[in-house]
Amino acid sequence: MNDLGLPFIILAALFGLLVLALCLSGVRRLTLRRALGTVDASICTAGNRWQMGVCRYQDNELEWFRLVSLSFRPKHTFLRSSLELQGRREPSEDELVRVQPEAVIVELRYEGQDIRLAMRFDAYTGLSSWLEAGPVVGVGTWR
Repeated sequence: MNDLGLPFIILAALFGLLVLALCLSGVRRLTLRRALGTVDASICTAGNRWQMGVCRYQDNELEWFRLVSLSFRPKHTFLRSSLELQGRREPSEDELVRVQPEAVIVELRYEGQDIRLAMRFDAYTGLSSWLEAGPVVGVGTWR
């Protein structure tokens, strides 16, 4: 093998891995978006750093997945019975460049921690309906 053979094989292998990672990321995104109860939503937790992602409603949980990731596991999982809707508001000037256009900021409290989600208004109405449709405290199987 000549002097150019080994570097070419290494570069080709790295390029193949990059293409594979992009394909897996695309398949993951399509799989998440095809599931019922998914909406685009950025999240801001205690660090005041916005991250783009996808929320998915489950029976008793709200799951949040990073937009750019290969993992099929949610980054954050919130129990429905522990989520409290604090309200919604328009994004501030600083937030306008960090969240998607036409988003509202949804303020939630989860086990004493403040969480903000940025989502479209129609997704907010779905989230508030999902939270309100849960069983009443002390009735049913929750808590």
